[in-house]
Amino acid sequence: MSRRSTSRCFAALASLLLVAVLPGAATAAPGAPPPLPFVSQLDLSCYKTEGYKPPPTELTLKHLNPVLGKLPLETVKLGERLQLCVPVAKNGVIPPPGIVDYVRWVDLSCYRIEGRSVDFPLTLSHLNPVVQKLGIQDSHVTLLSPEQLCVPVAKNGKLPPPEILSFVRHIDLECYALRVLGIPTIPFPLTLGHLNPVLADRPKVDVKVGNARQLCVPVAKRADEIPPEVLGTVQWLDLAKADVSTAPSVVGPLTLKLTHLNPVLSHLPGEAAVITEPVQLGLPVAKNGKIPPRE
Repeated sequence: MSRRSTSRCFAALASLLLVAVLPGAATAAPGAPPPLPFVSQLDLSCYKTEGYKPPPTELTLKHLNPVLGKLPLETVKLGERLQLCVPVAKNGVIPPPGIVDYVRWVDLSCYRIEGRSVDFPLTLSHLNPVVQKLGIQDSHVTLLSPEQLCVPVAKNGKLPPPEILSFVRHIDLECYALRVLGIPTIPFPLTLGHLNPVLADRPKVDVKVGNARQLCVPVAKRADEIPPEVLGTVQWLDLAKADVSTAPSVVGPLTLKLTHLNPVLSHLPGEAAVITEPVQLGLPVAKNGKIPPRE
């Protein structure tokens, strides 16, 4: 081999090694946002969408959050779709760069499920800075029976970027009915603005947030292989879903096409969903003082 050919070989090898170690290189493992910065910024506005029932689907669910980790496995059947929950900003406060890139792609379609009551006592503390500044007190609640399973979807064929998809496709939340103890929360006002590109042209909505009706907690579906770096964040994602009231709608209903993102449900057909005004708002909370890690 000539000296020139040898030099070219070494140059090519050096280039390959450099690409392999560069941040964001094609061979890099999919990443995930840090737990507390992501969880504390995820607010989901939930719209009523009855009228569709998926093909018969049975799922086995395992709790991911440490506080509920000792609860047994559950087998549930997907029932009628009840809600579509989409990411919003509150009072014009947009999640910071690097976090909003993930938050804006979290769309969850929620289906009726049934199960036994767990009667698990919890104290819920708000994590979002906007709500914390309002001085909303902790809530003492009892976790009752599961009512919904919320799973990741895309709207109108707009898929997240690959590095975001590898994270959001593993967000599954099981929503339990709550018994709220003590004095009910006094309704407080918020202004909600859409973050997802598909709904970016929808006007902001003024809502009054009432008592939490459900707690949605992270679960994994059997056969869903969640990467460790993704699991490290999604296991902390708890949302308290509270009823909201709004003024009469000034815009008409919007029809959306939903596509399932989670690998376990990717065989399900696309769905049409019509939304008008939100009926609930999912706000991030911590359970029993267990705050998600910052990193």
